[in-house]
Formats: sequence, structure tokens, C-alpha cells
Amino acid sequence: MFKSFTGFHLVEAYHKVRYEKRFHPNKVFVKTAEIIVVLLVTLLLWNLPTTVFGIEGLTVVQQRIIAIFAFATLMWILEVVPSWATSVAIIGLMLLFTSDSGIKWMCNPDEVGTLLSYKGIMACFADPVIMLFIGGFILAIAATKTGLDAQLAKALLKPFGRKSENVLLGFLLITGLFSMFVSNTATAAMMLTFLTPVFKQLPAEGKGRIAMALSIPVAANLGGMGTPIGTPPNTIAMKYLNDPEGLNLGLGFGQWMMFMLPLVIVLLLLSWWILKTVFPFSQKTVELKIEGGMKKDSRTWIVIVTFIVTVLLWLLDTVTGINSYTVALIPFVVFALTGVITKYDLEEINWSVIWMVAGGFALGYGLNASGLAANAVESIPFGNFSPILILVISGIICYALSNFISNSATAALLMPILAFVCGAMGDKLTAIGGTPTVLIGVAIAASSAMVLPISTPPNALAYATNLVKQNDMAKIGLIVGIISMVLGYICLYFIGQLGVI
Repeated sequence: MFKSFTGFHLVEAYHKVRYEKRFHPNKVFVKTAEIIVVLLVTLLLWNLPTTVFGIEGLTVVQQRIIAIFAFATLMWILEVVPSWATSVAIIGLMLLFTSDSGIKWMCNPDEVGTLLSYKGIMACFADPVIMLFIGGFILAIAATKTGLDAQLAKALLKPFGRKSENVLLGFLLITGLFSMFVSNTATAAMMLTFLTPVFKQLPAEGKGRIAMALSIPVAANLGGMGTPIGTPPNTIAMKYLNDPEGLNLGLGFGQWMMFMLPLVIVLLLLSWWILKTVFPFSQKTVELKIEGGMKKDSRTWIVIVTFIVTVLLWLLDTVTGINSYTVALIPFVVFALTGVITKYDLEEINWSVIWMVAGGFALGYGLNASGLAANAVESIPFGNFSPILILVISGIICYALSNFISNSATAALLMPILAFVCGAMGDKLTAIGGTPTVLIGVAIAASSAMVLPISTPPNALAYATNLVKQNDMAKIGLIVGIISMVLGYICLYFIGQLGVI
């Protein structure tokens, strides 16, 4: 993936290290043990008497969905296989054992209860949110093909001059901006490549190098919060907030940016102050040189105009009536018809992320369409739960998990559960700003998890430069992450109280 992006070699090296670490001969015994644990837990939940679960009216199909949910949770947390592979397995298991196109002798509705629609499960891969992802990927690929990304980086960084601290601020802000519309992995790889000549100018014994190297993952992680397409947890939150059969809040692209963009800017400025304070520059000036530039042809202008029109339509979705999902297909249509994007460029789309998200959506579909969510709401007194407790626990769990596993997987696990919990709690959540505070809070917590090199791909890429020690990354990641979560939840609370969402 992302072969056309500047700095792709960093991404390729990162994935190679991840693969070798996962399948190293020394790990075979551990992985075998993990697989056995996953299978035992899944089979146990699959075959227990339905009365054990304490959910009145639980059917066999609903019990199987509980078992598949447990399977997904353990597989994602233990990373027995890549996250996207687990998602494919989820969809396959649901089709075979819980759908009206499943194995005949195991899917008799008279014996196992109401079956899921196989079309509904498969439709998770064509969910409008998936179209939003694809639109974002297409824009990023087109910008890279035409050199627009490098040209923008050069133009936007130029005003920050030669002063080291100002260059640091420039990289934070520009990386954050790019991460709102481009994969944070591709953004981090590109910006770290642009930083290479800067690293060579800074003294090896100074701390300025560390500040520069850490600025990229910090900005990439925080910047992704700014738009619904910036990072998968945001888009997953939008899915459940806007689901016509669920919360149906009608949250638009522009609405999201209205409150998240100011938050991201504040967090980036605070990160700048923290980085330059903890890792001060001994050399006060650096010369910034960025190679590459924009191609000067008609296709480049097509990309520029389409990019501007797309962003404007996203921001004005409540005015035009065109939702963000439909808008996302406009650049795809334009670039396909004008030859900006070819069939070979479609290979650059990060299909693993799309499969990962689709598997999470399939879980959510299973919970709701099977009636399991409704049964759980009736059997468990969610209305008696403390809103503050739900908010704190969901944020802490998401933050903790996202530091060790994919934040997409974490969001895919938590969002469907929290969606029906919040629905069952009703007006009680008004005290903390409503349901969006919980769901968008989880998205913020996922993006705030940046303590370890394995927490996010941008962290791993920065760590691979050998300029950053793990304790330095942990220190900055913990400080920035906690500030991000605290300010994020405060922002969401006041937004909820003002009725903006």
C-alpha cells in the first residue's frame, strides 16, 4: 500500500518488522497457545446453555454472535493474525452460522431463532462510511501522483522561516493538517522524509532532533481527530451516531470540524510548547530544503479544483443537502473519468483498513439485527448506570487498548456496545452532554493513545529513525495523550450542553 507516497520505504520497513515480529520462530509456541485460548473461549461461549448468559429470550443465533464477538475481541487484542484478517473471519463466521444463507442443518430458524440477512452482512462492506474512506484514499492518491502534497508542504512550511522552534511548529501544524485528509501513516512517512535533511543539520548530542522526530507522530495522531475521515475511529463514531436505525443524529462533516478543528489546533500548539520545553534546541536555526514539486499539467489542476470543491461540499453539507458519504464519491468519479486515477492506482487504496472496519460494522449489524442488543437492553438495567462512570470507563478502556492494538479494532469493538448502552440510558446522558460525548470521546481516546512505538504506525515510523528512545516517546505520549483526552472531553461536554450536536 501507499507505494506512490513519499517515504514509502519507511512504511514498507515498518510492515516488514511487524510481520517478522509476529511470525518469528520464537513466537510459534506463544501464538499456538493464544490460538488454543481463543478457540476454547469461543467454543465454550458457543455451546453453553443460553440461560447462563442471564439475557431473557436469548436465541441460539444471538448466542453465536456473543461467541463471535468474543472471538473478535481476543483475536484483535492478541493479534494472532492481522486485524483485517480477523475482520474477514468475522464476516465469514456470521454468514455461515447466523445468516439465512448459512449451513442448512445449523441455521434452521425454527431451532436457532431469527436469522440475519446474508445481504445485510455483506452490505457492511458497501456501507456509506466505507465510501467515505475510499473517497479520502482517492484524494490522497491523486494529490501524491500530481506532486500536490510535496508542493503544499513546501509552500506551507516556508512562512515558518529558519528558526528551529518555528520550523518545529511548522512541522506540527502541517502534519496535523495533512492528517485530517490523508492517512496518518502516509503523512508521517512523507514528513519524516522531508525532515531528513534537517536531522543532518542538528547536532547529534542535542535534544532538538528528538523534538523534531516526535513532532511527526504527535501531530499525525492529533491531526486525525480534526475530520471524520482523519482516522478510522472518527468514521466509525459517525457510523453509529448517524445510523438511521439507531441514534440517527445526522452529524455532518462540517459540524464535526466546527468543534474538533479548534481542539486540534489548541492541542498542536500545546504539543509544540511541551516538545520545545522538554527537548530544547541547542542550535537555534536550520535550513529547510524539500525536494520534489507539483507537476504542471491539466491533471494537476483537475486535482486542485476537485480537492477544493470536495472539501467545500463536505463543510457545507447541511447547506447543500449532499451528505459527506455522497460527496466522497465525487472525486472518485471525476478522477476516473479524467484519467487522473487508473485501475493500477486502485491498488494503492488501503484495503486492509476497509476490511478491518467492515468486520466491525458486521459485528454491530449482528448485535442489532439479531435482536441481541434489544434483549440486552431489556435484561440489563442500563438506565441505572452512572453517566460519568460510562464516560470514564469507556475512555480508559479505549485508551488502554489503543496503546497496544489497532485503534480501529478498539473502536470497532467498543462503538456498537456503547451505541446501544447509550440508547438504553436515554436522557440520563444529558448530564454529560449526550450520547455524542461518549462515542466521539472514544474516538478522541483512540487518537490520544500514543505511548509506545507499537501504539500507532506514525509512532513506529518515528521510532525507526533511531533518533527517539522508547522512554522519550512514552513521556511525551503520556503527557500529550492525557491532555488531549481531558480537553477533548471538556470540549464535548460544553458542545453537548450548548446543543450544537
